[in-house]
Amino acid sequence: MKIVVATHNKHKVDEIREFFKDDFEVLSADDIGSYDEIEETGDTIEENALLKARSLANLTDFIVIADDTGLFVDYLDGKPGVYSARFAGSNATYEDNNRKLLRLLEGVPIEKRKATFRTVVALIYKGKETIIEGKVEGTILDSPRGQFGFGYDPVFFVDKVGKTLAELTLEEKNEVSHRANALKKLKEYLKNNLEDFK
Repeated sequence: MKIVVATHNKHKVDEIREFFKDDFEVLSADDIGSYDEIEETGDTIEENALLKARSLANLTDFIVIADDTGLFVDYLDGKPGVYSARFAGSNATYEDNNRKLLRLLEGVPIEKRKATFRTVVALIYKGKETIIEGKVEGTILDSPRGQFGFGYDPVFFVDKVGKTLAELTLEEKNEVSHRANALKKLKEYLKNNLEDFK
């Protein structure tokens, strides 16, 4: 069974492909042909995931999934939230976003740096839309650690494992991350509803 991920982000596709390698063939939007990622204009990560999934679902008969992720920092009243990818501006790099986040939290004690990473996956198949969410709780460190991952991974410390997401191998990350939690639920959903996807 084939699943197409509505993204050109190689890191994201690799994580998802690794996660589903024993059960499903995962294709990227690049494998489908001419798919242009749409602007994320939603007010929530749920809306953005659905926008992306709908735009690709029009181009293929395969199962389509799209996700959106937000980092919600308690001290910053939930920011960067839906704007996580463009927190430091529309052309910001991962490093730019991390620098802005750390600058805003400068001098804030570690116990007040609690955050939640949330990933929402939208699935569309034959017109039916499903939303699945995963999350992980953690703390924003005052400087980056680790060489793996991407995005906010180097500054997001997962309390229950005692490491940042960037200090975890892909296999370790796929045990605890927000995206992994969403993908576990998605995999369970697909297996439990397999007849709907034939």
